[in-house]
Amino acid sequence: MKKDTIIIGTRSSKLALWQADYVAERLRQEYPGLVVEERLMTTKGDKILDAPLAKIGGKGLFTKELEQAMLAGEIDLAVHSLKDMPTEVPDGLTITAITERYDPGDAFVSNRYASLADLPQGAVVGTSSLRRKAQLLHARPDLVVKDLRGNVNTRLKKLDAGEYDAAVLAVAGLKRLGFGARITEVLPQSMILPAVGQGALAIEARTDDKTVRDLVAFLNDEATVCCAKAERAFLARVEGGCQVPVGVYATPDGDALNVEAVIASLDGKRLYRDSVHGAKTEAEQLGTTLADKLLDAGGIDIMHEIGLLLDRE
Repeated sequence: MKKDTIIIGTRSSKLALWQADYVAERLRQEYPGLVVEERLMTTKGDKILDAPLAKIGGKGLFTKELEQAMLAGEIDLAVHSLKDMPTEVPDGLTITAITERYDPGDAFVSNRYASLADLPQGAVVGTSSLRRKAQLLHARPDLVVKDLRGNVNTRLKKLDAGEYDAAVLAVAGLKRLGFGARITEVLPQSMILPAVGQGALAIEARTDDKTVRDLVAFLNDEATVCCAKAERAFLARVEGGCQVPVGVYATPDGDALNVEAVIASLDGKRLYRDSVHGAKTEAEQLGTTLADKLLDAGGIDIMHEIGLLLDRE
């Protein structure tokens, strides 16, 4: 069955539009004559900007409305930041492609200080991520970490207005929007591990729409998919979303995979970090094994305290 038109659902933030535009342009290049349209939508995460993500529920905040439109047949596919995707995808939908991962790092941005180490005691750092907050406080317990919501442009405006001494944002988002020059320092992964899938895009479609799934298959990057399997398996095991202070990062090593992860308390005082190494073919098992190691080391107490881990079995 031939398809002449593809409709991509996207959030209206500049970064979401960049992501949708990127996929749309790749499709047009691959299939000359294919009409690719974009339909702008608003998600719960876009509407509620005056509360921390953790308080309004992290899972599906930026995906649910797009998924409902897909299931209703209003759009053919959606493009998400993989880090925003819940580990469980709704029945009838599937992640049909994951693009090659861009820079997964976290960026320190400041107009006054050259690095995190240069921040004075009591400096105010903005971030919307509990993962970043916990790891920052572990490294610098003297800092004041405050919530910073909004799209990339909004966050930078708040920083420029002097509301914060510094902010921490994803390197990928800054670079994709042309703000790479604003990055003062890329924080080392020895200090702060990224979110699951950070830097990669996920393309979601209806499971039974083989035509669309086949059309976007060329965008799938096998190395990134392998890493994402391990990272998402880790997250699924600890039952976390973006409201959980968890970082995990997998890297290919020939036919093997190295997976490193962290579970931290909200105040950063307790932090459990470990890694596993094994065959790529066992990616999901590696993620699960690492999750169990960290939970057994003390991470499960943190998860219980946060009230998100009800049953490990």
